[in-house]
Amino acid sequence: MQRLYDFLRRHPTGVDSFWAVMLVGVGMLQVIDSAPGAAERLLALPSVLAPGLVVALRRRWTVPMFWVAVGSGLYQLLAGVQIHLADFAMLVILYTVASAADVPRRLSQIALVTGLAAAPLYALRFGVDKGDPSSDFFFSVIMMVPFALAWVLGDSLRTRRAYYAQLVERNQRLEKEREAQAKVAVAAERARIARELHDVVAHNVSVMVVQADGAAYVMDVAPEQAKEALQTISGTGRQALAEMRRLLGVLRTGEPEESEDYVPQPDVEQIEVLVEQVRAAGLDVDFAVEGAPRPLPSGVELTAYRIVQEALTNTRKHGGPEARASVRLVYFDDGLGLLVEDDGRGAAHELYEDGGADGAGHGLIGMRERVGMVGGTLEAGPRPGGGFRISALLPLKKR
Repeated sequence: MQRLYDFLRRHPTGVDSFWAVMLVGVGMLQVIDSAPGAAERLLALPSVLAPGLVVALRRRWTVPMFWVAVGSGLYQLLAGVQIHLADFAMLVILYTVASAADVPRRLSQIALVTGLAAAPLYALRFGVDKGDPSSDFFFSVIMMVPFALAWVLGDSLRTRRAYYAQLVERNQRLEKEREAQAKVAVAAERARIARELHDVVAHNVSVMVVQADGAAYVMDVAPEQAKEALQTISGTGRQALAEMRRLLGVLRTGEPEESEDYVPQPDVEQIEVLVEQVRAAGLDVDFAVEGAPRPLPSGVELTAYRIVQEALTNTRKHGGPEARASVRLVYFDDGLGLLVEDDGRGAAHELYEDGGADGAGHGLIGMRERVGMVGGTLEAGPRPGGGFRISALLPLKKR
């Protein structure tokens, strides 16, 4: 049964043609039975065949078939052919015109007026009861009802189809928007992960490299200093592994893993610890805090820590062996100011201006992204008199 239903849905014109044949057959039988002679039957033949054609092709050529139906009705009036069952096609085409989405609304209204006019025109042409004019009036009113109902049903179906099409279009649009939002979220998450990995790996590995080079240099002449350097390398490596575990825990479950190696998110208070670590690695750093320290949003604190971490890492990488750095934290009423300077050689221009060539300069790109996420501003570039300067202003509330 389902296969038959699907077949009929795929071949609507075939279904309409079947009913057209049935309608023409019944109409012909009625004409043969009612017409007195062969001439009258031949005269009525076009008014039977035309409605059959209308029903068969109403979905494929809706507008032309409507005008064929109008022409058939006018032919019946002019030729004096009495009403017959094939005229049921008038109701069918009226319904089709009203329900078709590709038919202009104005033509649908014209079809309604034409259908309503059919009954009065028939009453005027043939008359129902010549002795009682009121009979013609009541006949016309009663016969107008089926035409009105056919149009109302078709127009209601048209409205429902339009509403359904809007729902489908809206659903498709929402699906595309969700896909776009998902892609943006994935890109943002990838950028966040890249920033965190860069900050953790670049800083800790650079400290380990510096300490390893120093240990190799003094291994023979100062074993105690070499031992201290190796201990620093070991502690820095453990810290890097702990932060990597924290990042992996967030990636796997969305929540940091609670374990003995768990490292909390870095904040402003840990900047001093960071500075001490960098000093131990051999970089002379001056650290100062201005204003009254107070709790800040976690996003601002993490951003401040990562900016100082990346800036000092860049000083070690690009400043040269004699470089010195200074870190200033300034607490304002509405935000936190950061100033990190060094007197070294500074970074190459392309590293801070264009994001770097061949993958270089990602640290400064990450800084700008972090500052932008909290609604702050960042300036990075050469310092007058030599060296490099990074200045950032992080507001308490995102603008």
